[in-house]
Amino acid sequence: MFRILGEAARDCDGRTRRSFLQWGALGLGGLTLAEFWRLQAEAGVNGASSPRAVILFWLSGGPGHMETWDPKPNAPSGFRGPLGSIATSLPGVRFGELMPEQAKRADRLAVLRTVNHGTGDHTKANHWMLTGYEGPAFNAPDNTVQRKPSIGSAVARLKTASRPNMPTYVAVPNLRGGTDNLFHYAAYLGGAANPFIVEADPNDAKYRVANLSLPRGLTMERLEDRRSTLAGIDQVRREADVKLSDLDAYRQRAFTMLTSRSVASAFDIATEDPRLRDKYGRHTFGQSALLSRRLVEAGTPFVTVNCVPWDHHGTAPQLKTEEGAKKLIPPLDRAVGALIDDLVDRGLYGSTLVVVMGEFGRTPRMNKDAGRDHWGDTFSVLFGCGSMRMGQVIGRSSERGEHVADRPISPQDVAATIYHHLGIDSRSVTFEDRTGRPSYLIEKGTPIRELVSA
Repeated sequence: MFRILGEAARDCDGRTRRSFLQWGALGLGGLTLAEFWRLQAEAGVNGASSPRAVILFWLSGGPGHMETWDPKPNAPSGFRGPLGSIATSLPGVRFGELMPEQAKRADRLAVLRTVNHGTGDHTKANHWMLTGYEGPAFNAPDNTVQRKPSIGSAVARLKTASRPNMPTYVAVPNLRGGTDNLFHYAAYLGGAANPFIVEADPNDAKYRVANLSLPRGLTMERLEDRRSTLAGIDQVRREADVKLSDLDAYRQRAFTMLTSRSVASAFDIATEDPRLRDKYGRHTFGQSALLSRRLVEAGTPFVTVNCVPWDHHGTAPQLKTEEGAKKLIPPLDRAVGALIDDLVDRGLYGSTLVVVMGEFGRTPRMNKDAGRDHWGDTFSVLFGCGSMRMGQVIGRSSERGEHVADRPISPQDVAATIYHHLGIDSRSVTFEDRTGRPSYLIEKGTPIRELVSA
């Protein structure tokens, strides 16, 4: 059992949250990164280093299953929608017409077509898919309060990076830009299990992870001088707060990470072969996917690639289904296809699980505005991993994509499968929640047998 000794203050609004490596905190308020190392030590993080990793493409807002991995070419036009479907490398399996790269690699992928939780509420569903547990309703007074830790935060709490100084949980390029995109954080696991948010677009020519480099005009000599000055200030703070009595060791670790060439190199996407960057696509989707590969290769066990909103109702300012699909699906498709090939080429596909999902699907029937609304009765999630049983479609939705016809899959099953890949027995791990009671990581879900059984 893991005992949490304290909870750092947190901000549930993903639009304003800053990464924990924040140079603006270097001063009277203390070193945020050093506090991070102290929190991690206080929480007793002790997971064994593991080369296994997860890359989660988070499609906030909910992609339409009819336009992606569960098209219905024989359904009436009001259900089928404006786009067609294409054959894949798996006999009899079709994907949406805008997914040729994934269609070519379907034998290396697995599609879950019957994930369901029954809600069309962004807030509830966002929490459900990111944590495994139902969240608060959109109109509830506590609608920004995270009830359970995100999968990424639980991994950060239980695992360590397989190489020194690398963060355990990273979000690329940010955690903004999605409907109710609030629940990627640690909840009662403490601040050290929150993600390091890059807060920079790796496709931007001016891309720079400012929190992993020295501010302009600040040399290492000046940095040492500032550290000396802070030592005197900290002596006063220690007298007032005994929790800071051992901060020196954690500050040293913070400086080590901040000035680590290996850490900086992992985030330095400019060193990649331009031809590989072109293959991923010179857009935020592609370059974020490439950066995620660099991070897992450097030892980070969990990376979230947060893609732009997929909430396409057809009413302004939301896009119509066809407009949104043509804008977002091709760059996502190219990024996922290139990532799979890259992981295979580098011998990382067996140790890396790629998950592509949003909080729900879209209504099977098109609305009057040529859009689709929210739908949680059945929707699709994509898995890719060389050490799981790929080349299959799991579950079957009804002829019009409205309901589960066979093999329902819960959000906890999805979460349990992710944990299983990382060697975490999610049904046996407990943390103390805010009331001091033990809370299981997963209560009812089980790893998806079709993927993990021998």
